[in-house]
Amino acid sequence: MSFRQLPAILLLNIFGIGLFLSWYLPENHGFWYPIDSTIFYYFNAHLADNSGFLKLVAITNNRAFDGVSLLAMGILFLHFFLKQDATGKRRMIIMGVVMLLTAVILNQSGRLFPIERPSPTLTFSGINRVSELTGIPTKDASRDSFPGDHGLMLMIFAGFMLRYFTRWSFCIAVVYVVVFSLPRIMIGSHWFTDIYVGALSMVCIVLSWWLLTPACDAVIDGINRLIPGKHRPVK
Repeated sequence: MSFRQLPAILLLNIFGIGLFLSWYLPENHGFWYPIDSTIFYYFNAHLADNSGFLKLVAITNNRAFDGVSLLAMGILFLHFFLKQDATGKRRMIIMGVVMLLTAVILNQSGRLFPIERPSPTLTFSGINRVSELTGIPTKDASRDSFPGDHGLMLMIFAGFMLRYFTRWSFCIAVVYVVVFSLPRIMIGSHWFTDIYVGALSMVCIVLSWWLLTPACDAVIDGINRLIPGKHRPVK
């Protein structure tokens, strides 16, 4: 892939930077704050008067439930993996490792944001905390919730699906983003904008340069050539 993708890269960067600045620059985050607070209070009010919803939120925010999102991503990845020959499978394994490294690096880079933002459950008083209402160990608060790390990982997966596989796999991965990041919003451990401003802006800016240039392919191919094996490429 060449730099013919530069217009798309620049558009994604403009969108990502504009999205972030629309939240970061205005006092009290401008029009985003009413959106954030309305969404939080909507879900929080239902925790006290709907026991079924309370249990659902508690279960989907337990650490063990994270395995469900990993399983869903793994199944989608496996669908394409099984269609490959031995050479293709080798390359997909390396691609998976590079994707994981990308997620780790981006997640750690998110800590460099000059922002320390407590979650809604630590911002507002007189609210419902799932851990207090149920006794089930859940992540219902965060001292630094921006950008949303869980949403970031899911968006990176979606980006790789679009770059290396099919549009329908990307659409499924986008559904994963919405479905598996929603519990964090419902419980109040993340603001809506932690995910759809913080994580999304990072992904648009960084992944555009990583996936729409030869960079990621070069790393995958380089590792493929370095690792010994029967199906290692000659050149």
